[in-house]
Amino acid sequence: MVFKYSIRTGAEGFYNITSQVSEAVAKSGINNGVCVVFCPHTTAGLTINENADPDVKSDMLLALNRLVPHLADFRHFEGNSPAHVKASLMGSSVTVIVENRRLLLGTWQGIYFCEFDGPRNRNFYVKVLEG
Repeated sequence: MVFKYSIRTGAEGFYNITSQVSEAVAKSGINNGVCVVFCPHTTAGLTINENADPDVKSDMLLALNRLVPHLADFRHFEGNSPAHVKASLMGSSVTVIVENRRLLLGTWQGIYFCEFDGPRNRNFYVKVLEG
């Protein structure tokens, strides 16, 4: 079973979706296996990172904006090439082990939806596989 979630994002940012992913694991009824989270957008992505200090999200955006500045040389007609590059750097999916019906994340880890071209109404999907 695939679970679909919707999220309304701002202009650019990291949104903690760990609770929604945990909810999908609980609803799946699977005790042990893996959980795959997928982002079907080309200007947004997913990552796992620290969820204790909110400055980490700011630092991640700062670093990405320095790595991928808006350049006049970009040719994409929509003008959002930096968002496409950042989304590719983050990736479109994350996989987490499920053990005893819980995500096997580290103490400080959270799952983040990464918006680079908002504000938007976005979706992400969660699939839990037994194994």
